[in-house]
Amino acid sequence: MNNRIYLLTGAAGLLGSNVSRQLIDRGEQVRALVLNGDPAVKYIPEEVELVSGDVTDTESLQKFFTVSESTDIYVIHCASIVTLNPNPNGKVHAVNVGGTQNIIDKCVEHQVKKLVYISSTGAIPELPGNMPIKEVTHFGIEGLVGYYSVTKAEASQLVIDALAKYPQLDASLVHPSGICGPNDYSFGPVADFIMQYVNGNMPAGVAGTFNSVDVRDLSEGVIACCDKGRRGQCYIMSNDLVSMQDMFKLINHAAGLNYNPKILSVPVAKVVAKVMGVVGKITGKPARLTGFAIYNLTRNNNFNCSKAVHELRFKCRPFEETISDEVRWLKMEGKI
Repeated sequence: MNNRIYLLTGAAGLLGSNVSRQLIDRGEQVRALVLNGDPAVKYIPEEVELVSGDVTDTESLQKFFTVSESTDIYVIHCASIVTLNPNPNGKVHAVNVGGTQNIIDKCVEHQVKKLVYISSTGAIPELPGNMPIKEVTHFGIEGLVGYYSVTKAEASQLVIDALAKYPQLDASLVHPSGICGPNDYSFGPVADFIMQYVNGNMPAGVAGTFNSVDVRDLSEGVIACCDKGRRGQCYIMSNDLVSMQDMFKLINHAAGLNYNPKILSVPVAKVVAKVMGVVGKITGKPARLTGFAIYNLTRNNNFNCSKAVHELRFKCRPFEETISDEVRWLKMEGKI
């Protein structure tokens, strides 16, 4: 009977560290690719075997992929650079696109049992109004907003193309919406929003919606995809929509507050963002409200995860529970 090993990139990030923790709890063998000197490795369970390397360095990937012949390899490719800058960036492209191609090449070379690529709902074209957004079979970049989304679409298409080229390759794609939850030591968008709100630094919000999946549920879905994900299939993993007003109420309840910030209309918010942008250029401080942030709140965030629910038994806990847990964790960390 063959042994099984999970090779995990991006293991020091929010999703990767949760995936590794759940795999270790299941008694699985896990090897993680980590950047040399990355301080975030302390968030990876000590039972995980660490290999220093970079997805853009094929030599380090060779060591990462080398296992005994009797071992089945399952690859979970989480590594990427998330950027809110809409402009093209060579390093972001090298990691998100070039790095994914390198992972694909090594998967083919080492005849891995399964590749699960972590893409993004941003790689899927937006639909008008509140139409449910479902999985697609081809990824283009036309109409995508933000360079991160562009690179995730390009990388997703690389996986699809590789499946057509290499019949022996088995791969599936996971498209998370926003990711949040406790133990977010990178303090992503939702954690940052909570910190600003609770600490009294958010006098107003923008009329829009949030769609963020709890990282603990997403991790379970990713691991399930390793076993149940069909070859060449994409799986959206998302949550229910939450309005800005409901977000305020959830944080108030979790933190024991009674704030009532104003909700700005989109036209007013865009004017405020432009003013903040000008002030930011003068002061050298980044604007707290940007046009890209407004877009993410006001775009169609109605992602349909029914395919993952039916095929992978994916389930996401109520957003209220996630916010409560994240507020509790941020208090323990002294951030609020």
